[in-house]
Formats: sequence, C-alpha cells, structure tokens
Amino acid sequence: MRPHRNHLKRLWMLPFLILLFSVLLAAREATSGTWYVVVKPVANMYREPNVNSDVVSQAIYASNVTLLQTKRHWAWIRTPDEYKGWTQRANLRKLSGQQYAVQGPAVRVSQLSANLYREPDVTKHAPVLTIPWESRLQVLSDKVPDREGWLKVRLPDASEAFIQSGDVSSDFAPLTIDQMISVARKFLGVTYTWGGTSSFGFDCSGFTQMLQRQRGVIMPRDADIQAKWSGVSEVQRKDLQPGDLLFFGRGADHITHTGMYIGSGEFIHDTTHEHPMVQISKLDDAPWTGLLVAARRIKP
Repeated sequence: MRPHRNHLKRLWMLPFLILLFSVLLAAREATSGTWYVVVKPVANMYREPNVNSDVVSQAIYASNVTLLQTKRHWAWIRTPDEYKGWTQRANLRKLSGQQYAVQGPAVRVSQLSANLYREPDVTKHAPVLTIPWESRLQVLSDKVPDREGWLKVRLPDASEAFIQSGDVSSDFAPLTIDQMISVARKFLGVTYTWGGTSSFGFDCSGFTQMLQRQRGVIMPRDADIQAKWSGVSEVQRKDLQPGDLLFFGRGADHITHTGMYIGSGEFIHDTTHEHPMVQISKLDDAPWTGLLVAARRIKP
C-alpha cells in the first residue's frame, strides 16, 4: 500500500518542526534570565562558534555568565565585564535560580593555582581539578574532622570537594595600589597567552584588567578600549604615579599593548617581546620609550 500524500507531507515536515522547536527553545532559554556557570578551569571564548576561530577572551572557573545565544554545541555568552564570545556548551552548567557562590560563605583562590581533591588528603588520589587564581568557591564547611587546614566546598557542577585553606582567602576587600603592585609581582614569569585572562596565561590587557579588579574596578577588556574608557583620566608622562596604566602602539588610534607603571621608571606587563611572559621593563628602554602613546589613571 502506498503512503497517503498527507502522511508523506507530514514526514517531510518533521525535521523542519524539530529544528524550529529547538531554535525556539534555545531562544527562550537565552532570554529567560537563566544563569550559567563555568565548570572548566579556563573556558576559551572564540570570535565565532568554531575552534579554528581566534580566541577573544576567557572565562575562568566558577564564573557566572549570561547565555545570549546557542548554536548546536556552542553558546554565545557575556562575562561579568560585559565581554561577549562563543564557548563550547560543555564548559557550562545551567543554574536554577541564583548564581553560583554569591550568597553564603565563599572563598577565592589566592595562589597562582590550587588543587581540588575528593578527600582532605594530597596523597591518596590525584586532584579532581587544578583551578586558577581568583576562582570563587562555595564553602560547605570550614572545619573538616581530624583534618586541620582543609575546607569542604561545593563545586559549580554541584559535586563536593576539598581544598587546603592556605590556597584560598575569604577576604574580598579591595586592595590599595601598593597591595595591587605586590600582587602583580606574584605573576612574574607567567606565560603570555593571546586572549588569556587567567593565571594559566594572560595577554597584556587581560593582565591589567585583572590587576584593577583587585581594587574593585571593573575595567573594559581590550587595551584600546581601556585607554578611551570613561573611568580613566589622562596623565602626562612626567606625572606618572604607581598604578597608572600605560598604552603603547603606533599612535593613539592604534594601541596594541598595555602595562602598569610601578614607579622608579619601571612598569609591569605581559608581553611577547623577547620573553613571552609577565615581566618588568624600564620605560626609558627601547622599544617602549618610543611606543608609549598614552597614560591613564583610574578615577577615584
């Protein structure tokens, strides 16, 4: 018996209806205000939903992000600094209700990296994860029986783990400029990574943005936008003070690099020049003295 023409039409329409339903569901999910949290130590954010596209930024472990759009196994997200990019959906977990670790006791990683363990012991098993500086964690207990110096935490994927208390801090108070400069020196030698925003590898503007965040300042992501940002004021070279931001390039309209002045004619930055890493350079040395095009100070 031959299928009825209407049945054939319905069968032909089925893939289209499934696709339409998935698009509508994704759109509803993206506009529902539902939060997502990063569950990988560092999640690359790409310009396009393709791993062959360039990395524009990163979202670190336990960051709460907003879902803006989906495309198959990709998600277009917005990070707390208002930066947007595509990341693989496997890097994220959907949250129900409130964001991760914004209420109740929390700590953040205060070392360049920290290991999470399935039990309060560093020898029995390999770490569950190694997470970067600034990763925020929800504390379940700050007293682990018979294990002094350990915390029990709930991870963004809803599992539980243990971390050594020496790797984290519960102090979220903004730092002074002198304290920020001391923090900056902790990262000397960290490898330069294009698009990087973590202690596993920064780029130049990701590094300065992180440093200003320690002062409670949420600054734009990219160097050229940082220089034009309304939150900074212009500074002359002769008036530089520690903590001021320096911008380098072929001109004020073509800024390609940034660093932070630390006093005595020196600045700290993450650069690919000679040695691709966080390093301290002298402003009067080549090539920097000829490339400096702007200096900025964070407004009070």
